[in-house]
Amino acid sequence: MSKTMSQRSRGILKAGPVKAMLAAIAAGVMFASPAHADFSEGYKFLESVKKKEGEKVEQALSENSQIVNAKDVTTGETALLIVTNRRDITWLGFLIGKGANVNASDDRGRTPLAVAVSLGWREGVSTLLEHKANPDTSNDAGETPLIFAVHRKDADMVKALLEAGANPNRADNSGRNARDYAAQEARGSSLANLVEEYAKKNAGKAKAIYGPTF
Repeated sequence: MSKTMSQRSRGILKAGPVKAMLAAIAAGVMFASPAHADFSEGYKFLESVKKKEGEKVEQALSENSQIVNAKDVTTGETALLIVTNRRDITWLGFLIGKGANVNASDDRGRTPLAVAVSLGWREGVSTLLEHKANPDTSNDAGETPLIFAVHRKDADMVKALLEAGANPNRADNSGRNARDYAAQEARGSSLANLVEEYAKKNAGKAKAIYGPTF
């Protein structure tokens, strides 16, 4: 009898850790499920934005308004970046109206404003600036929207960014700023003069800054 009881006791002791392990695994699955669900919802939302599926996007936002700022897990791309890349002013205004963060960047530090400037999309630039897009946010290379505009030799866009408070002294990772690049294009040119005019006007507040903003 004593031997039988001893065997049963050992069996119970062995079963204990197994049960505990199974319970832990079950708990892990339970806690992991919401995270997986969030990822799935964000992915579906971004796919719907890409496909211009208005009803699905509206439905997703009605169920979870925070999803408007979902990011692609591999690139960091947001819905606002997606519609900016396709120069879609209707969707841009719609997403901003739903609370999209105009300054959210992807994994390379690109913001919607930087993308719009790079594309030469003036309507998009104007809309983003009206909704407080930061004109000084730089990408991983330290390049600002103003530097992109200077490279494009787009005087109107350069002026719009400067009027929005862009710092012409903010340098990229190579140590050169918008003033340097404008001067390289041609000293005394209208573009160089424009940048210099604003640089002098804001000399007191526009100090040299390097690298990306945080």
